[in-house]
Amino acid sequence: QVQLVESGGGLVQAGGSLRLSCAASGRPFSFNSMGSINTMGWFRQAPGKEREFVARISRSGTSYADNVEGRFTISRDTAKNTVYLQMNSLKPEDTAVYYCNADPDYTRIPGRYWGQGTQVTVSS
Repeated sequence: QVQLVESGGGLVQAGGSLRLSCAASGRPFSFNSMGSINTMGWFRQAPGKEREFVARISRSGTSYADNVEGRFTISRDTAKNTVYLQMNSLKPEDTAVYYCNADPDYTRIPGRYWGQGTQVTVSS
């Protein structure tokens, strides 16, 4: 079993930055074995909308949704079993609950494990 705990959400003005963190426990986040977490990522859900993909990092590299490419950066700290989402040049349309996501199967999108979510609100 994998547990994911997000932090770092909040209220920011348009053009500002936030960094989200997601700490994983239960399995190592190492990309190097079938028993480890091999992919982690972020999804978001705005009120009245479906949950959408934001970014992910896996043994095959990083990928981003078109609407965040160039503004958001996903990274990881293997020693801390943590993935980060640096969000710059935030826009009001980035307002959503952001969910961390993970899976041992790096081809699985979304993964099976979810965090509880953290609210990001961008004011205009």
